[in-house]
Amino acid sequence: MGAIATTVKEQIQKLTERGMDFDWGIEKAEEILLDIGYYRLGFYWNPFEIDATHKFEKDTKFSTVVKLYYLDVDLKNILNKALNRIEINLRTQLIYIVSNEYPQYPTWFANKKVMDSYFVDEFPKYYDNKFKDKNKPIKKHHNNYPNDIYAPAWKTLEFLSFGSIYSIFYSLKDEMLKYKIAKYYGFKSIKTFHNFFQTIIFIRNICAHSGLLYDSNTPKEISTTPFFKFNNNNKHSLDSSIKVILYFLGKISNDRKDIIESEISTLFDSFQNDNVIMKIITDKIGYIKIG
Repeated sequence: MGAIATTVKEQIQKLTERGMDFDWGIEKAEEILLDIGYYRLGFYWNPFEIDATHKFEKDTKFSTVVKLYYLDVDLKNILNKALNRIEINLRTQLIYIVSNEYPQYPTWFANKKVMDSYFVDEFPKYYDNKFKDKNKPIKKHHNNYPNDIYAPAWKTLEFLSFGSIYSIFYSLKDEMLKYKIAKYYGFKSIKTFHNFFQTIIFIRNICAHSGLLYDSNTPKEISTTPFFKFNNNNKHSLDSSIKVILYFLGKISNDRKDIIESEISTLFDSFQNDNVIMKIITDKIGYIKIG
């Protein structure tokens, strides 16, 4: 689609010329394009394009594109439930463990005895008047304690982004304290914990910001661990990232892990009679059903 807006009928004509089979009918296609949008759906018919002119491979069906879109949406919704639980738990453990290690420093995240200097020096950029006004408990704290530069960690860290939580963990000076947090989740290596933490953030950002999930590959190789095996030894695939998510979730609640794992399996199984989608699940996501 170029720089000039087009009508739904023009969009359908363009797709028809490129070889799309509107197997659900033109009226249904118009409804879907007006619902989801031509641009957004384009990410899901992209795998079926075969040349630089965006021609589709033979027998590319509009229904397949829409099914792939909803596979992506449904998988994001499932993973979001797991990721939210993990994010809250990681945030809670960081606050709890570090705050109890330094009870004399309620704002330890801004203390150079605890944190790397560069983090402390940069933190005021994020903890500004906009941050205080946006988050009512923080604003209330400063109304009650006007001389405080920051609210205590158990208040402040609740309103920071998940990426900031990772930065705080990374910036802790005490390696043994980092190890204590990592050990809580069963890690013997801080480096591996860092790697898994980054993987969680990568997938969480895709799910939270309507990114393309089914075709995602982690920029960094996921660390080899005894916790699980990688399908086809692919340490970048979405399936490998899902294994990381399920590992973390299992350390928080085995029951919740079982529920999420079952929901993912049920979602993928629902396409077992669709060879095209199943090939994407196998080849792009990297999922292989066991048993």
